[in-house]
Amino acid sequence: MARRKKVYEGKAKILYEGPEPGTLIQYFKDDSAPTVAAPAMREGKGVLNNRLSEFFMAGLNQIGVPTHFIRRINMREQLVRMAEIIPLEIVVRNFSAGPMTARLGIPEGTQLPRPIVEYYFKDDKLQLPLVAEEHIVAFNWANQQDLDDIVALSLRVNDFLSGVMMGVGIRLADFRIEVGRIWEGDFMRLIVADEISPDSCRLWDMRQPERPDGTIPDPQPMADVYTELARRLGVLPSNVTHAVKPTLIN
Repeated sequence: MARRKKVYEGKAKILYEGPEPGTLIQYFKDDSAPTVAAPAMREGKGVLNNRLSEFFMAGLNQIGVPTHFIRRINMREQLVRMAEIIPLEIVVRNFSAGPMTARLGIPEGTQLPRPIVEYYFKDDKLQLPLVAEEHIVAFNWANQQDLDDIVALSLRVNDFLSGVMMGVGIRLADFRIEVGRIWEGDFMRLIVADEISPDSCRLWDMRQPERPDGTIPDPQPMADVYTELARRLGVLPSNVTHAVKPTLIN
């Protein structure tokens, strides 16, 4: 479709003006910040992330968890609702890994007593520092009611994602989401925004081959995570196994 005015460009996505007031077109790029799951650039990654984020966002909408997702437009673009993004990355941790292991010395892979919700201030120049609720309220990034709603929203997303992943042999160690405000008349509510994809999740493969002694090793990070996740969830044709130039049904 014809390109509209660019509103924002980040590491992994571009936002354009939407066809109607209050909407945006979200375009998925192939490049992103390097993560545990993926290198900085992978050809075809944006196509897969568009499909995967559609799958998760549509699923959340269906169970009553509000998101910005409206519909997928094509291989790389989707129509989303415009929202005022709260300047936080909300991270939900089910297992110790990454920053938690480094910060607290809890062995990687340790199951946490309960899901832990953390907040990181969205400022790349400051390298996304961990912040407490007191910082958030004091600096007016969100009020206490917002924080209560964010925790409730995040835990519902966690329940949904954990169940979906477990059903296809994947352990959801942790994930991050962004939350935005939308207004419907005088009423404000919070919704899940941005994306849900391997770029924002730490996924461990539970389908490990047995060792020679017959035991099964602990879950490991997934190889070729984009293609494998899409294949297991049924959003990629089952005969496609290579992620360099994926072929999807539009």
